[in-house]
Amino acid sequence: MRAKLFILLILYFFASAISSANESDNTNIKFYSGIFDYDDAVGDDKTNLFGIEHRDSALYRDTFLGKFVPITGGFLTEKNSIYIYTGIEAQYRLGPIIFSPSFAPGYYEQGDGKNLGSQFEFKSELNMSLDIFEDSQIGYSYNHISNNDWGSVNPGIDNQIISFSTKF
Repeated sequence: MRAKLFILLILYFFASAISSANESDNTNIKFYSGIFDYDDAVGDDKTNLFGIEHRDSALYRDTFLGKFVPITGGFLTEKNSIYIYTGIEAQYRLGPIIFSPSFAPGYYEQGDGKNLGSQFEFKSELNMSLDIFEDSQIGYSYNHISNNDWGSVNPGIDNQIISFSTKF
């Protein structure tokens, strides 16, 4: 069931990218992979994760606090945990380097992975990307997911991610 849900999410992203590409070249897709719960001392919940994230540049907003864009994404772990989220990302450019803090509430399904205490979780992330080609970046992210003590337990997890993003 979780794998089917994740596949549907990926198909949604590609359909969205194709429809946006027909209107303009504003769709940015980020593919990423990393370590789920990388600092797990026991090591029984540490696993790999694979994900995808979508941004539509037509929705970017420049404000006095920086450039903001909505994000939507999801990831699947090797232990069949799934997290689907939507939120907001800020972007700050320093030459070829882009710093992107983000916040995204989402839906978490445990699968055979770690019990985070709730299906409603929050993801806070800091991403640093480097321009490598025209309209493409490679990046490193650190994120934390927890339920703000709203669940039965709140162990929280920390993830490390390597990403590639490009515009279509």
